[in-house]
Amino acid sequence: MSLRLPARHPDRLRIDTSLAIVNIVLLLIFFFLVAGQETRIPRDLRLAQTSRIAPAALPSPILEIRSDEDWLLDGKPVSPELLPAALAGSDEVVHLMIDRDAKANLLIAALGHPELVRREVRLVTLRAGPNQ
Repeated sequence: MSLRLPARHPDRLRIDTSLAIVNIVLLLIFFFLVAGQETRIPRDLRLAQTSRIAPAALPSPILEIRSDEDWLLDGKPVSPELLPAALAGSDEVVHLMIDRDAKANLLIAALGHPELVRREVRLVTLRAGPNQ
């Protein structure tokens, strides 16, 4: 028993990709229109400034980072290696103060410290006085 199927026409099997190409091109045009726009920074933008005040007026414990090896915990010098022992009796929150002109790598390295990874870290900023 033989079964005769209709002959295939090569023109009907061909998939038309022109609509897909047009869609991709339009999506790329929209993407580059949105991504290529300039971000305008407001002219009245003011960055936070820090000033030195007494550590007693700040929340406790507060870790002030001035450089890679110059760290102060509640106003007293502490080395990064001794930070776990210095924070042993405190709660889970550490207030971190760093100058706005410090390099971002300094903040990232400090936040990667093993003792600070396990704790909640809150960044502290100080409002500059009227004479600054």
